[in-house]
Amino acid sequence: MTVLLIALGAAVGAPLRYLTDRAVQSRHRSAFPWGTLLVNVVGSLLLGALAGWPASAAVSALLGTGFCGALTTYSTFSYETLRLTRGGHRLLALANVLGSVAAGLAAATAGYALAGALTG
Repeated sequence: MTVLLIALGAAVGAPLRYLTDRAVQSRHRSAFPWGTLLVNVVGSLLLGALAGWPASAAVSALLGTGFCGALTTYSTFSYETLRLTRGGHRLLALANVLGSVAAGLAAATAGYALAGALTG
């Protein structure tokens, strides 16, 4: 049953990641991967909130592992950073790495704190 919940969450998260990324990137002329940054930060916020919420194992599998796992993307973040570096955009690559890590950690912390405040 857990595997089915994970697959269901991923079936929603992966297309949402793709559609969000394409919608955001189509509005920017910059080489910077704004769409990937957005989905990773939003996914970190949601996962932080889920970690701070007293959720059942089934909800954690569906939303945490399935949805957030498919919504966020470390592989695309890595590829886009490499693409920026190879394209001569080294400062953008550095900004992507530092900004993504800092924003992701801040979002996860905020989500965790918000969940704790709402449940505590």
